[in-house]
Amino acid sequence: MVVRRKNNRRRKSPKVFSISAVETGVALSLINDSGAIPAVKAALGGNIAGGLQALQTNVMANKTKIIGVLAAGTVAKMLTKGFSTGRLAKLGPIAVRV
Repeated sequence: MVVRRKNNRRRKSPKVFSISAVETGVALSLINDSGAIPAVKAALGGNIAGGLQALQTNVMANKTKIIGVLAAGTVAKMLTKGFSTGRLAKLGPIAVRV
């Protein structure tokens, strides 16, 4: 009797995407420090020049804080590189990793 072949079942990729906790924290801090939200609202309202001017003013006023956030994010990324790359949390299709 001939042995039948089993169907090769293709592995589906999971419908989950992961975000880095360190990078997300740095990005949220930079958005807050640069005043990007009011600038984008002004630009979407039609005042593109005013939005860019507000963004430039806020970045120049907070440049020391922005550089500190970037440096802290770099150090945090280097420190967490040695830890396990497991998930910190999972909510639906979003997984937060180190």
